[in-house]
Amino acid sequence: MTDLTNTRALQQQLTDAGVKYAIASYVDIHGITKGKFVPVAHLGQMMEGSELYTGAALDGVPQDISDDEVAAMPDASGVVICPWNRQLAWFPGNLCLNGKPFEACSRNIFRRQLEAAADMGYRFNLGIETEFFLFKDTEDGGFAPLSDRDTLGKPCYDPRTLMDNFSIMDELVEAMNELGWDVYSFDHEDANGQFETDFKYADGLTMADRLVFFRMMANEIARKHGAFASFMPKPFADRTGSGAHYNMSLADIKTGENLFEPNGDDLHSCGISKIAYHFIAGVLKHGAAISAVIAPTVNSYKRLVRQGSMSGSTWAPVFMCYGSNNRTNMVRIPGVGGRIECRAADIACNPYLGSALILAAGLEGIREGLDAGAPHHENMYNYSDAEIAERGIEYLPRNLGEAVEAFEADPLAKEVFGEAMFKSFVDYKKGEWESYQNHVSEWEVKRYLKMF
Repeated sequence: MTDLTNTRALQQQLTDAGVKYAIASYVDIHGITKGKFVPVAHLGQMMEGSELYTGAALDGVPQDISDDEVAAMPDASGVVICPWNRQLAWFPGNLCLNGKPFEACSRNIFRRQLEAAADMGYRFNLGIETEFFLFKDTEDGGFAPLSDRDTLGKPCYDPRTLMDNFSIMDELVEAMNELGWDVYSFDHEDANGQFETDFKYADGLTMADRLVFFRMMANEIARKHGAFASFMPKPFADRTGSGAHYNMSLADIKTGENLFEPNGDDLHSCGISKIAYHFIAGVLKHGAAISAVIAPTVNSYKRLVRQGSMSGSTWAPVFMCYGSNNRTNMVRIPGVGGRIECRAADIACNPYLGSALILAAGLEGIREGLDAGAPHHENMYNYSDAEIAERGIEYLPRNLGEAVEAFEADPLAKEVFGEAMFKSFVDYKKGEWESYQNHVSEWEVKRYLKMF
């Protein structure tokens, strides 16, 4: 039951701010916001779980059409007034079934791992870098960057083309800061039409909520300007793709002390503590299974390649190893130290599911005292396949099919997801991969139609 007094106070605050409707939200398997609009006058019943949903109507909410509906239980601590339409207030939420937490809810899955971390005395801190594209529809049915001069071979950090997109980016950054996210920089990224925003880290659940909301907000603001935001990992074959790098640390739950900061226990002089190396070891142990969740689409694996792009590099991690400030590893330790960065994640991921599995793997590494081995400071792209094998380094999965196979074979994945969501995820992603495999592409037609 919610606190009636606090609910009435929140209702009054929203009404005074001009809010007409509250969105009782949750996410599907893709991390895409779903929900119903509820007049603020009915906020009290919404907070009690009045809004029911048929899970079978959605991707990755594993229910049969004959099952009881799931209820969205809004989390009032995460409510935000939508900056692009202040008549709307968005609530992140958890799904319940018959009054109990629904096991296969993405947010509940992450919360279970946050509770496991808390039981060990840890708070999970997370910062996610948001890379995305801004495009316009073209008359031929295609798409293109908004700026006609966004054609450079190396467009990264180009202020001119950023200024050509300034009306959208400015409104987006202003909205993020209005919500208290503390944007400290934004820029044109390495592909044409690609941008990045960087903002302050938060506790894991807050950051996952923010990424879900960010994707919706960026698209709504872009639409106001006759454009659209794309979170497709790799829209151009010859350009870099969009990551969502997970910057992670553990803090003492009582004192807030960053436990990844070294205190005379930096085993490999990388700027992190012994516990951080154990965390990395757990992530690398389960790296292939994690890949299926943080790089969740067929297109994701077009990003995770080491061949060059028009700009000279893909910047993408390909190998399940780690290193200090080395962007070719799955796990990078930035030069400032005190945190680790998983670079394999892309902007299409469900941040609740991705964070849950990464955190579970890291906690396992700590509990079991796993050894991460020696770091790799060098450019891993320079090694041949034979040299990589000689060093005992494994590749990340090469495609979604390989990743899902690894996910299905990893007991930790099933433990974290729970049986229902585990089966739903495997079935959905296998179907996605099979559909892609059965598709006849334009490349195949051009290459083979008249070849023989």
